[in-house]
Amino acid sequence: MASPARPAQLVLRNARIHTVDPALPEAQAMAVADGRIAWLGPDEGAGEWTGPDTRVIDAGGKLVLPGFIDAHNHVRLGSDDACVQLSGARTLDEVHARIRAWHTANPDAEWIEAEAFDYSAVPDGRMPTADDLDPATGDVPAFVLSYDVHTAWVNTAGLRRLGIDRDHTDLPFGEAATDPATGEPTGFIKDFAVKGLSRDGHRALRELGLPWASPDRQYGRLAKSLDDAIGFGITTVVEPQNSLDDLPLFGRARAEGRLKSRIVAALFHPRGTTDADLDDFAAAARSHDDDRIRVGPLKLYIDDVVEPRTAALLEPYAGCRHHRGDTFYPPEEFAELLTKLDARGFQCFVHATGDRGIRTVLDAVERAREANGPRDARHQIVHVECLDPDDIPRFAALGVVACMQPRHSAPEVAGPGKDWARNVGAERWHKAWPLRSLHEAGAVLALSSDWNVAEMDPMVGIHTAVTRRPLDGGAPWMPQETISVETAVHGYTMGSAYANFLEDERGSLTVGKAADFVVLSRDILRAAPEDIPGTVAETVVVAGVVEHTA
Repeated sequence: MASPARPAQLVLRNARIHTVDPALPEAQAMAVADGRIAWLGPDEGAGEWTGPDTRVIDAGGKLVLPGFIDAHNHVRLGSDDACVQLSGARTLDEVHARIRAWHTANPDAEWIEAEAFDYSAVPDGRMPTADDLDPATGDVPAFVLSYDVHTAWVNTAGLRRLGIDRDHTDLPFGEAATDPATGEPTGFIKDFAVKGLSRDGHRALRELGLPWASPDRQYGRLAKSLDDAIGFGITTVVEPQNSLDDLPLFGRARAEGRLKSRIVAALFHPRGTTDADLDDFAAAARSHDDDRIRVGPLKLYIDDVVEPRTAALLEPYAGCRHHRGDTFYPPEEFAELLTKLDARGFQCFVHATGDRGIRTVLDAVERAREANGPRDARHQIVHVECLDPDDIPRFAALGVVACMQPRHSAPEVAGPGKDWARNVGAERWHKAWPLRSLHEAGAVLALSSDWNVAEMDPMVGIHTAVTRRPLDGGAPWMPQETISVETAVHGYTMGSAYANFLEDERGSLTVGKAADFVVLSRDILRAAPEDIPGTVAETVVVAGVVEHTA
């Protein structure tokens, strides 16, 4: 081995380095110079790279992986400590108790805001109403977000404060459900993810005085989520849904030293986006294109979610004769839109959960390729929760990336007895999150958390991908769709790097690539699957700089 021109800034030794690079699958030591990997090899070669000023990390024989790339992580949306936390509240009584306890501790609050409401807390599979919320809130307006942030729930005082009545149900931040008998709004708001998280929706909520929508609260959520991300070993975060108004928040985090992970920020393309908006998006991509913050992909929706029966299915929902959900665009219109965006060179992230929604997107990509010619677009279908087997081979054939969140497939989240499984029906459970089938068919899997819909920790996602079991043990659900630990790690590293055109820079530990890596407290490639949760990122390095130690 030739001696280096100068010593490395950092040397990692005594490690079990799993590189995710088939050209050199494993190494014991690594040298870093100018933020990049300068050398990989056996321990005995590390001394050649070590000088008096070199920082040496002794990994103690522990597993080292490339830094995790979370391909769908709402760090800007985040979780809000100022909200009542409803995660785990299984009944309306428990929801009421948590809200009352919070209000007792915050008696002067002008709003009661809560997050992570689970649909299954409402009995009989129905959606919640203002009458369900009023006993715990009284005359203080209340605003409650579902755990998936796709719907909102307000009390009677909240309806008044937000100006919602029978004549005002098409809102800038959602669609107010109405009682079919009276026409009065029920207090349940659909399409919040599509409208409420848009530029116009956030502006409307701010103007109406909802504290949750204020810039300072947004930044607080972002900063906390960024701290969590680096602590979990996530060295690149793909933030999937932002408006141009949101980009300064990332700049502020960078200026204040809170942006330790790298960011890829997708821009939201709601219905009604104009050509002038697209020009602005392209300009934002040109002005935000360095190794820390990159802007560029577009986020679209074709359908909503299964739990409130707003995803688009090929056949009716279980127990329904006709209702199979709707797509936000007629298929022909969506195909024309995707063809237009593809022609302009945009990469599209399309939210699709139902089998009809997914097929509509695949059909649109096929149309775009026919019109524009094949190109390396790497359009993503995000979530892929209920996929018809006939469409599995189309992902690889069309070059479409499956951006999936394994944790959503856990039995305690979507399995038997939960709204997802009930609404789809047992005869369609074989379509649920088909990770193995897609992988074996050659599709690129980009794995992610979907924080704050689910836990951010990659160890939780990897455990679920490998076992399809609850975190606390128990029977698996649809175990025929499990994948190996190695495949799951690839999905959280190289798969997600490829999905975001980063494979030449990140995703594997390869000479010349960015020195982004994590030292884990446990060897998850050799541990029993049930021991993967609880594994800690002991040392996290980004561009050769130690950004976190546990």
